[in-house]
This record gives sequence, C-alpha cells and structure tokens, in this order.
Amino acid sequence: MGKPTGFMEIPRQDRSNQPTADRVQHFDEFVIPLDDSEVAKQGARCMDCGIPFCHKGCPVENIIPDFNDLVFHNRWREALDNLHSTNNFPEFTGRVCPAPCEAACTLNIDDEPVTIRTIECSIIDKGFAEGWVRPVIPSHRTGKRVAVVGSGPAGLAAAQQLARAGHAVVVYEKAARIGGLLRYGIPDFKMDKRIIDRRMSQMQAEGVKFIAGVHVGVTMPVKDLLDGFDAVVLAGGAEAPRDLPVPGRELDGVHFAMDFLTQQNKRVAGEPLGVSREITAYNKRVVVIGGGDTGSDCVGTSVRQGALSVTQLEIMPRPPARENKELSWPYWPLKMRTSSSHEEGCRRDWAVVTKAFAGNKGRVSALQCLRVEWNTDGNGRMSMDELEGTEFEIRADLVLLAMGFVHPVLDGMVEHLGVELDGRKNIKADTESYATSIDKVFVAGDMRRGQSLVVWAIREGRQCARAVDEYLMGESLLPR
Repeated sequence: MGKPTGFMEIPRQDRSNQPTADRVQHFDEFVIPLDDSEVAKQGARCMDCGIPFCHKGCPVENIIPDFNDLVFHNRWREALDNLHSTNNFPEFTGRVCPAPCEAACTLNIDDEPVTIRTIECSIIDKGFAEGWVRPVIPSHRTGKRVAVVGSGPAGLAAAQQLARAGHAVVVYEKAARIGGLLRYGIPDFKMDKRIIDRRMSQMQAEGVKFIAGVHVGVTMPVKDLLDGFDAVVLAGGAEAPRDLPVPGRELDGVHFAMDFLTQQNKRVAGEPLGVSREITAYNKRVVVIGGGDTGSDCVGTSVRQGALSVTQLEIMPRPPARENKELSWPYWPLKMRTSSSHEEGCRRDWAVVTKAFAGNKGRVSALQCLRVEWNTDGNGRMSMDELEGTEFEIRADLVLLAMGFVHPVLDGMVEHLGVELDGRKNIKADTESYATSIDKVFVAGDMRRGQSLVVWAIREGRQCARAVDEYLMGESLLPR
C-alpha cells in the first residue's frame, strides 16, 4: 500500500457539481473534476483490507486497489493500462455507473468509501487528454467475419474485443448514429456524446466497421447476416418498455420515457427528430411514473426544458435513509438515493399506484392515484395491498412512463431468427458459451440478462467476445 494509514488521515472528497441554478440552464456535463493531486490523495485512502470486496462489487472486476495505488504514486499511465485490462470503456462507467464497487468498499461500513468511480473517471480522462489511448492493432488477421447487432455498451465491448483478436467486425445499428442507449437514452448532462465519438475513432482504427441506419430484421433480412458472417452477436438491448394499461392510457400527453429522452438527445445533437409530434415539458406539469435512473433522467430533462412542476411517483415504499450495514454490506443496499436531478426540483412520492388517467378534449389532465401498503411473508416475498379511502388526484399535462423494460423487442429480428427465449422472453443463453439455440448466433447484454447496468453490459460483451473467438478459432487468448 502506498499509504497504509491514508484512510485514517485523509477525508473522503468527491467531485462536485455546478450550482443548481447554473446547470439547469444547459444540457452540458456539470460535474467539476478533482485535480490530479486530490485524486492521488483519494487513492491513498484505499486501505490494506485483506479481502478487496470492491473486486466482486464491480461486475467487470476492475483491479481497484492496484489502480488506486498507482494513482497515489503518480503512475497514471500504468493505472490506465490496469483499468483497460478489465474495462473497455471506463469513460462510460466513470460517468453513469452507480458504483456498486463503492458500496462494497470496506470503508463503506462507516459510509466513507474510497471515491472509486471518480478515480476511474480521472484516469481515463487523463489518458485521453495525454494521448495515451491509442488503437490496439491486432498482430494478425484471422479472415473470419463477425456481425454485431446493436451498438450499445455490450455491442461495442464485444466488437472491440473481437477486432483485437483479429476478426473483421461489422457493427449494425438501427438508429442514425452509433451508441445505442449511451447516445439516445442517457442525457447529455450526464454524458457528453463526444465521449462516444472519440472511442469510436479508436475502434475504427482497430478495424471495426460501423453501419448505422440499418434495422436488422426490418430493413435488412436476417438471412443476410447468417449467410455473410461466420458469427453473429445479438446486442440490441431490452427495449420493450413496461406499459401501464389503465383507463386513459391512450390520451395525448402520456408517453414512454425513452421517447421523451431520445427526442431531447437528438435536439442537442442537431439530429432530425423523425416524429410527427414533439414531446416537451416546457410550461407543463410533469408526472414521472417510476423511481429508477430513467425516471431521474426524465426529471432532470424536464427541469431543463422549463417544466412548471415535476412529480415523481414510485410504487415501492420509501426506502430507509441509511441501510443496515450488518445485513447489507458488502452487497448493493436498499436505501434512499437522491440524484442530482432530484436536487434540481422535484416532488417525490412513494407507495403510489396510478389507477387511471383523466383527460380533457383527448389530452391528459390528471392522474387518479391510490396509496398502497407492502407486506412481506415468512419466505421474504412481498405483496401489495391497496388502501381503501386513500384515493387522490394529481394534475398533469405530461406523463412519462419510466417503469423499466421487460425484454427485447421481439418483432423483426428475434422473431425471424426463431431463437429460443427464456421465461422472461429474453434470448436464452448461458454465461459460458453465450450461444443461442441457433448455430453461430450469440447474445450478450440486456438482450440476454434483461434490463441492467452499463457495466454489466460491458462485462457480457467482453465475455461473449471470448466465447465467439473460441467458437471461431478453437481457443482464445481474450480475457473474460
């Protein structure tokens, strides 16, 4: 360890944000990074804990104590190599990952974990600034062709690994630009899209070919992939949103969250919206149904668009302000989380169900809601009971459904391929072979595991790439 007593001497210091009044005026990133000297001090807080629980807290198993120590000793380039050995895109996770590694940190027992995500982001941003992030050109070409369908984090990770193994990789994306959820689902104030573009440039130099605007199974027959490639990786994500089929759902002004977020990201990028009617929160009373990250993104976007008010509803009960460490650590805890978007202006309410939407002249005007109570049986299963006499109404001009995603879109590619699905209608495959029921067709990311985190998508993309390499070559030197 660089400084064995660092965790006792140095207080936790994380990145700060621009003042709320300033940052809500724009869609740019607003996090203020720490300077290198402070990042080094934070790295010194990593203690000699014996068992680095942060390794297993991190889905890609970043070698966290090592890069913390390297940063403390001002060995930034070695820290970058260490980080890249497990994570293709730390610039993504350093911005949007919820940092389960920090929840698993031994110092989190006292609510003062090492600022792992900030250190990670500092390493990769310095790496790009110094010109250390360069193409990794394979020493040989295999002559094998691999198609990757979907350009989100799973598809990009698989594509980069396979290209570095010497395969000719083509990434197909149905949208106009590459990036999937990273580009169209995550607001620019959380991640500037130039972050994607600079990594794409590296991948193109490594031999990856990107083809956008091609919807496999719709504008391009599935047969073309099967006939033209030696292997196919499906990485299209879990894009079928969970709906709310209650009376009034058809009213104008009730929209899926991703339709709303995608439009705003296209505005920022100067892309055509490609829709007949814009969705905007300007001068509207907005209600967001769903308390997760997507709901939070809707809150921040609505505030920036000039909403009159923003209310976020969650069907689950209000979580505790602080987790019970004796029961939860080192696992991801259930506790109250307030995002930067919530701090910008939002009323939140829990244990609420929406029974119907009311409207006026075909447009939504209110939500008819009811409070619920959650109970847990002896087996730990939770059940919900509606509470009579708790009906209430919330006025609304725009309702955004942010209740998660249920499975991949099945129409088109998945249906035409005829791959076997699991019980949740995800594409069935294990985490060793990542092989579907169709020969030479593999699957990774949310299409296989269901809605999850960017960091899990990167892990699955990397592991799937190794499985594809083994399938094509009989063995693989790619890491899992």
